[in-house]
Amino acid sequence: MTRKYFWFGTLVMVALGVAAYWYTTRENGAAPRAAAPVVIPVIATDAQIERVSDYLAGLGSVQAFNRVTVHVRVDGELQDINFTEGQNVHQGDILAKIDPRLFQATLDQAKAKKAQDKAQLISAQKDLVRAKTLIDKNFQTQQVVDQTQAKVDQLAAAIDADQAAIENAETQLGYTTIEAPLSGRLGIRLIDRGNIVHANDSGGLVVITQVQPIAVIFSLPQDYLQAITTAMKNGPLKVLAYSRDNVTKLGEGTLLLIDNQIDASTGTLRLKAAFPNQDDALWPGQFVNARLELAMRSNAVAVPAQVIQRGPNALYVYVVKPDQSIERRTVKVGPVRDGTAVIEAGVSPGERVVVDGQFKLRPGGKVAVTMMPTGDKTARAEKTAERTP
Repeated sequence: MTRKYFWFGTLVMVALGVAAYWYTTRENGAAPRAAAPVVIPVIATDAQIERVSDYLAGLGSVQAFNRVTVHVRVDGELQDINFTEGQNVHQGDILAKIDPRLFQATLDQAKAKKAQDKAQLISAQKDLVRAKTLIDKNFQTQQVVDQTQAKVDQLAAAIDADQAAIENAETQLGYTTIEAPLSGRLGIRLIDRGNIVHANDSGGLVVITQVQPIAVIFSLPQDYLQAITTAMKNGPLKVLAYSRDNVTKLGEGTLLLIDNQIDASTGTLRLKAAFPNQDDALWPGQFVNARLELAMRSNAVAVPAQVIQRGPNALYVYVVKPDQSIERRTVKVGPVRDGTAVIEAGVSPGERVVVDGQFKLRPGGKVAVTMMPTGDKTARAEKTAERTP
């Protein structure tokens, strides 16, 4: 009986408690409230219209447009050196001189020999005239006339040979003055004044490299061949050269050619570009990062690359709607360069997209937006400007 009364008393107390709570709630006019929706903080930015370069990047090396080792062409003593190592020279500038006296003497001798043969030719011609006159009067034989004619022809041929000897001597004398065969920059002097030089010396006098303009040879995968040749039909293609850190721009040039054969061992194309190089920023033997611009997108919709998310079937972005709710939107992405992605379809200019905080988002959820700092936008704009000067 005692246990039965215990349980009965407990039930009465619970009932009284429930009734008291209901009465208190009713008197105060309060009703249970639903939980407030969760607002997720995110960082966002607006899609911008930018000029974006659609380019291909490859590793290349700088080569002199022309490179010549200056050799002497006659033997003799190197009398004068008229250049300074490292200086710029123009085609035709005098670089050095070889002792010309022996070659001048040879020229003078050839000229004297021609004068001598000329005098003999004049005498032989007069003899031929007299012989022809005498044969008309039957005072001379035909044999004498023929012999005299042969002598005249022989001396005329000798004079032609003398002229050739003179021209050869003049050429050899001219070789004693060594001129720059092209414009460029001189390297280290390979021989000193006072040495005896020979035409068959292998070392040469100095090396001239043409660095204005200068060339860059770079490689790209063969898969891009069709895209490159198609773009070339629309006009010359721009090539930009960057330093090894891929940040400092060294020059802007033009694509000259695609090599006529694909490297079968690497499956790559070799391409050659020319750069004016007025500031000497490019140097022969230097390694550079080359960017071949295929097209310029003047009105591209651009966003930071971290905006793009990869789904199981497509790429997408989170768009912040005017009521601060989230929409997950499928997009078509174009080139992604230097932290900037081009949106070809799916996002309009001015729409707000989420840059950071995407992993917490769900379509339809609410967000508290913090705009991307101005410095980050400026940095991205500067990268774009470097890419498309």
